Amino acid sequence: MIGERIRQARLVRRLTLNDVVERLKGMGKSISKQSLSNYEKNKRTPLPSTLILLGSALSVKPSYFMAEPQVSITWAAYRCQSRLGKRPRAEIEAYAKSVAERQMYLQTTLFPNEPARLPERRKVESGEEAEEAAADLRACWQLGNDPIDSLTQTIENNAGIVVMYPMGDVRFDGLAGYVNKGFPLIVVNKDVPDDRLRFDLGHELGHLVMDTEGLEPKQEERLAHRFAGALLAAREAVFQELGTQRARLNLNELALLKRKYGLSMQALLFRMRDLSIISDHTFQAAFKEFNYRGWRKKEPVGFNGNEEPTRLEQLTLRALAEGIITPWEAEELCPGCTAGGETEEPEPPGPHSPSQLLRLPKAERSAILEEASKMAEREYRENPDLTDFEAFGEEDLLD
Repeated sequence: MIGERIRQARLVRRLTLNDVVERLKGMGKSISKQSLSNYEKNKRTPLPSTLILLGSALSVKPSYFMAEPQVSITWAAYRCQSRLGKRPRAEIEAYAKSVAERQMYLQTTLFPNEPARLPERRKVESGEEAEEAAADLRACWQLGNDPIDSLTQTIENNAGIVVMYPMGDVRFDGLAGYVNKGFPLIVVNKDVPDDRLRFDLGHELGHLVMDTEGLEPKQEERLAHRFAGALLAAREAVFQELGTQRARLNLNELALLKRKYGLSMQALLFRMRDLSIISDHTFQAAFKEFNYRGWRKKEPVGFNGNEEPTRLEQLTLRALAEGIITPWEAEELCPGCTAGGETEEPEPPGPHSPSQLLRLPKAERSAILEEASKMAEREYRENPDLTDFEAFGEEDLLD
């Protein structure tokens, strides 16, 4: 267990084994890359003193390494370019698990009986069945046929977890899975335009809602694309906006609908073709016009959405307000959420020197000592840093 936690903390911070070795060296601790690797693989157990230094190097409390993971994640889909290497994948998964652990702790604490809200997975082998699966999800979440203002917050409002991961210039589209066998977890690249981000969220939801086992990967991806379009722009709404059949198309219509539905102009073109509103000939002609105008790479209008995840911060602030967690615990769960507030562990009352205590009236002196005793007892019981190392036995003294 300790090894997995060390590795997760390292990957979350995008550090290599050599990076950690160098950080420890700067703290006066000489450790080899092989020894650190053995710790991560649970082949050897680090001394308590080494764990403390590892906590400093990885910006976590030593008790983090001793904590039993409260979530299990089953990854259902991984969509990215093949050149995304093994290490970036591991970093993405570690970061997502870190967010999921914190959010699930708060969700289960504040809402212990909250269920996951997803429709039963249905077998999907055709575009029409993908449309029906998207309609199922809209019905489950009571969305009607209206545009979805924020797909991120819609997912969060239905007990899902959305993780925005910064990838910079590296191409990464999305990753989806289940937390504790039921709660949806979706990871997307935060460094893409909002309309693309919304489509990626919808695509990953499709992988969770649709059962496409046995199909070719390319066909699975096409069906997930169809699902995303149907989720963001319901069939009935598209018919209402554009009619059921069109011989001609004004591209400015697509620009207006992009702002309304948060779906790119190109995705809207595919949507019209999928619903047989336009013919393949009209579709191809429109795409030639897009190429001619340079709109394939940059469309003439943008979309500024509201896709920032907020549930982790909101749950943290609520737990803090209700006294369930302390300010410093809130800062650990959601760094930056308590900006401007108290984030340090509270200090005991005082100070009083022994001579000062002796000069106080007996009743006042007894009250102070009693309160100090109670605080020390609470600190010992509630602060895992003071108790977790009891797990070490004599055999652990050999590093």
